[in-house]
Amino acid sequence: MKIGIDKIGFYAPHLFLDMNKLAVARDVDPAKYTIGIGQEKMAIAPITQDAVSLAANAALNILDDKDKEDIDFVIFGTESGIDHSKSAGVYIHDLLGLNPKTRTIEVKQACYGATAGIQMAKGHIALHPKSKVLVLGADIARYGLNSGGEATQGAGAVAMVISADPRILALEDKSAYLTADIMDFWRPVYSDTAMVDGKLSNEKYISFFESVWEDYKVQSGFGLEDFTAICFHLPYTKMGQKALRAIYEQGTEEDKERLVANLEASKTYNKQVGNIYTGSLYLSLLSLLEQQEELQDGARIGLFSYGSGAVGEFFTGVLQPGYRKYLNTYDHEELLASRTELSVDAYETVFEDTLPADGSTVELEIEADPAKIALSGISGHMRHYVHKDKK
Repeated sequence: MKIGIDKIGFYAPHLFLDMNKLAVARDVDPAKYTIGIGQEKMAIAPITQDAVSLAANAALNILDDKDKEDIDFVIFGTESGIDHSKSAGVYIHDLLGLNPKTRTIEVKQACYGATAGIQMAKGHIALHPKSKVLVLGADIARYGLNSGGEATQGAGAVAMVISADPRILALEDKSAYLTADIMDFWRPVYSDTAMVDGKLSNEKYISFFESVWEDYKVQSGFGLEDFTAICFHLPYTKMGQKALRAIYEQGTEEDKERLVANLEASKTYNKQVGNIYTGSLYLSLLSLLEQQEELQDGARIGLFSYGSGAVGEFFTGVLQPGYRKYLNTYDHEELLASRTELSVDAYETVFEDTLPADGSTVELEIEADPAKIALSGISGHMRHYVHKDKK
């Protein structure tokens, strides 16, 4: 039985910042951002969008009534959770009107969370072939104004329906994974911005990739020649290039050219959105599928997931016949093209406009937010969301 991605979509908030303008404001050579880390735009989340609403909007655009009835497991990977106890997925289950007879959980391991969700979903579908699983990866990457990580911020969400007989990507059985206790990136519960050792994180990302790649080769017998493309978790788009460079000499010049060209296609959306943590790998996959027109049915795609702290995994999938018919390329391109650019001053104002930390009542103006699902306020220590189509 084939199990894999039957549907995939993403959502990014309607605001963005041009990285060239951020560089000028920070007295940095713009090439450091646009070439050095490979970012063009940074998605900015208004106060009316959090991880819950971003994920709900991503899922809203791909689910039909049959999906809502068949989904019996919701797995939400995020490191931008809104409650220490209640799963953020429960809010989404309600906002989307899913079948009540559903398991719903939130999983956390830095940027690896959505991958953990996919692997759990595969096991669930193997036992219950008629079921579908909604896997979500949504985050708002925050490092702070004028911080070393500021240029690698972002916001957005990816939603995937995992099922038997998938129409887009069938996931193969073999995978290689690794865990080690590393303090390369973390966010204490008392902080709303992340701590990061950038140099260490880059080093561990690459070493984890090399380790799981070698393990996967032993398990599968595959080499670079067997892959049409390899997609990477992209905290910034240059990171994928650094990792691929560590192994592409294992193949021929033709292998190198093919993988490098497809890596470029896989970075298109990430360049315009920035870091979305748990969703970054799958935004890269979606970018490859929608932006590389020469990608053929039957192509094998490698996927490298890395969550600081750290957990890494390499796994693979094969594109299904006619997969392109089930993509939403136009909608995704229109979503990115229709956003509003912020000045650096306006971006800083939005960044500092945060929800009260003491549970105070607040009512938010959602009219300026074009998203169908938005955070409307807080009262009684509870967040309230609005689905505008159901008002």
